[in-house]
Amino acid sequence: MEFTLKRIAKKDGYTIGHLYVNGIMKVCDTLEPQWRDFHHGAQKVDGKSAIPEGRYPLVVTWSPRFRQWLPLLVGVTLFEGVRIHSGNTPLDTQGCILPGQNRKKGMVLNSRTAMRKIMTLLNAREPGEPAWIKVE
Repeated sequence: MEFTLKRIAKKDGYTIGHLYVNGIMKVCDTLEPQWRDFHHGAQKVDGKSAIPEGRYPLVVTWSPRFRQWLPLLVGVTLFEGVRIHSGNTPLDTQGCILPGQNRKKGMVLNSRTAMRKIMTLLNAREPGEPAWIKVE
């Protein structure tokens, strides 16, 4: 299973994207912190930077912070503990990906519903089937 996050709006203070599964089905919109061009020398701002583009293994692990099973992106350069989790505004993410519906400027709504959809997709995988996320 492969998710693709296509960033469509790189704004001052936040980034909006679309999340697809297996290249065909749009799952939801996404919200991340501000995008920074790490490939051309931009510096990470702790808690206020979107992760670098790339393809990352996606595993579901227990999050002590959120007290639930959540997707975790593995091997993200310069970042640790990057998850997909519910939230609505840039204040709710410190590098993580927030799923939802982008119906208000700079935020996502219905995040818990979108998160349930993502978890349903991940839980429906065949045993041992890997999951990936490609961030563009």
